[in-house]
Amino acid sequence: MATGRGTWAYRDRFGDSFGRTFFRRFGPGVVSSIGIGTYLGDPTDEVDEQYRESLVLALESGINLLDTASNYRHGRSERVVGEAVREADIDRDAIVVASKAGFVPFDRTRPENPAQYVRETVLDAGLAAADELAHGSHTIAPTFIDEMVDRSLDLTGLDHIDLYYLHNPETQLAVADRDTVYDRIESAFEVLERRVAADDIGRYGVATWEAFRVPEGHDSYLSLPEVVRRAEQAAETVGNDESSLDAVQLPFNVVMADAFTVDAHETDDGEQTSALWYAHEHDLDVFTSASLAQGDLSREIPESVNELLTGETLAQRALNFSRSAPGVTAALVGAASPEHVAENVAAGTFDPLGARSFDAVFE
Repeated sequence: MATGRGTWAYRDRFGDSFGRTFFRRFGPGVVSSIGIGTYLGDPTDEVDEQYRESLVLALESGINLLDTASNYRHGRSERVVGEAVREADIDRDAIVVASKAGFVPFDRTRPENPAQYVRETVLDAGLAAADELAHGSHTIAPTFIDEMVDRSLDLTGLDHIDLYYLHNPETQLAVADRDTVYDRIESAFEVLERRVAADDIGRYGVATWEAFRVPEGHDSYLSLPEVVRRAEQAAETVGNDESSLDAVQLPFNVVMADAFTVDAHETDDGEQTSALWYAHEHDLDVFTSASLAQGDLSREIPESVNELLTGETLAQRALNFSRSAPGVTAALVGAASPEHVAENVAAGTFDPLGARSFDAVFE
């Protein structure tokens, strides 16, 4: 598992190569403020090999955060993350590995009949009931989440996953009312609290697409304060001293800045604030997805914004915007090739924006 001693030693090995605050506190240690994601790409052996090479390069170049999910590339991404961790000339205790569960994963390839596959592997297997399945592919039923943690450990070949997310729980709003979804989240949190106590995972979080960055009246809205409260209740039910809900993952970039601009979460004094500020005030680490807007920002950034950002390439400027936001621990970016990894690593040699420069983007 990632440890304070291991991650600080990693920072000492690479820290002088990067700009100010490239490494940031996470748990007992530190993590690079740029992490590698493994969502994109076809489920093929060729892409597996490209990922493996890219991830090893990243780990040996100053990035110690790898993000994946049980369903990414039909389970292939978890496998290749584990391979890279074992192959890289980096100790395991220096690497933060994150994964997720929520979407039903296929096994290496898409089955000819996906509906039948879900029925046999989830419903018939007793991992979830039919009314707990959204869009035929998503569930956070406790038995399913417990099974997915085991599956993630098995596919990565690791004894421990440092951060485990509930994946897009707002998807459940398609089949249940909001109170029921909160109840389902709490039940899933109880599973994750038990897996923390068993030392299978280090801490857990919630990875979302819309839930925390849309207005309160939106169909996909979930209250971050309520989610935090449900985690506290789950910890109490399980008998843990405190909640291990430590992280939020959400999209944030130059053209998707809602997590900073939309005030939709109630503070302790009754005011409304953004997801980023709420997370910051309640010691939740924020990891940003879609930092390059699926690659769009590596090709074009609005001119008035671009001139305020730091970095030699558009991709570097976009990454540095995301990791400069208040409360953000790290910005995640894909690793399609070693060349992209080198460019992303180099983004970390530039200092993040100061508060005034960051605010100027919104001006």
